[in-house]
Amino acid sequence: MEALKAVRPAISCSSSGFENHQPAPLPKVSFVKLPAPAPSLNGCSNARLSSVQATEESTVSFTNDRAAVFSGENCRQMATNGKATNIVWHKNSVGKHHRQDLLQQKGCVIWITGLSGSGKSTLACALSQALYSRGKLTYILDGDNVRHGLNRDLTFKAEDRAENIRRIGELAKLFADAGIICIASVISPYRRDRDACRALLSEGDFIEVFMNVPLQICEARDPKGLYKLARAGKIKGFTGIDDPYEPPLNCELVLPQNEENCASPCEMAESVISYLEEKGYLQA
Repeated sequence: MEALKAVRPAISCSSSGFENHQPAPLPKVSFVKLPAPAPSLNGCSNARLSSVQATEESTVSFTNDRAAVFSGENCRQMATNGKATNIVWHKNSVGKHHRQDLLQQKGCVIWITGLSGSGKSTLACALSQALYSRGKLTYILDGDNVRHGLNRDLTFKAEDRAENIRRIGELAKLFADAGIICIASVISPYRRDRDACRALLSEGDFIEVFMNVPLQICEARDPKGLYKLARAGKIKGFTGIDDPYEPPLNCELVLPQNEENCASPCEMAESVISYLEEKGYLQA
């Protein structure tokens, strides 16, 4: 009985195919005949176990550094980041601009900040719905929702609040890198934490939207009953009551609401969409 050996031809790996939107054809696998395996001592053949031997014999040539994902170069670039040691950043030949071309939009983070009850989550949902109707892909990172899973180990102490925002910022960055319009709806009361999230992204890709709603209006709404609990002393460190909220100083959009001027969620969503259109985020 003859055994077969799979031989993969040499592959030339270049990212130019992605830039021309013409992916290179995949190479074919050929087979060569090997001598039949020798019979074992008990007279039985081992052909059933070794009839096909697939081996990796391909070599790869690179035309630029993005193709280095297939090489061993990354193994020499060990790094330390925070408490993580001996880590390597592995490059990918499919980059952010390829994903944006696929989705026909630009990835970014829309960071909606404001007091509890200011309408952040309501705006996030209205904005997501409006962009969906335009054929645009979004994902909402709601402050409460994230604490149901990823951040369920965090309290509302100052240090945990900072870590909560850091994790949401890193996650939002990944969504933006995927070409998705990420909508983060979080109180994020401290400027330093919001600024740290802004610094994670490229210039212009962090769009801070301030829900400028007075405390008395938010407290009158009190959709979750949290202000009432905070006033009764049952919740400590509640933003706006016994913990400060630091308004943005240089945000991209301010959406004011007061007793005389109270725009609907759809109207506010259209204001954000107008900004996205102006800055070119709704096209690749």
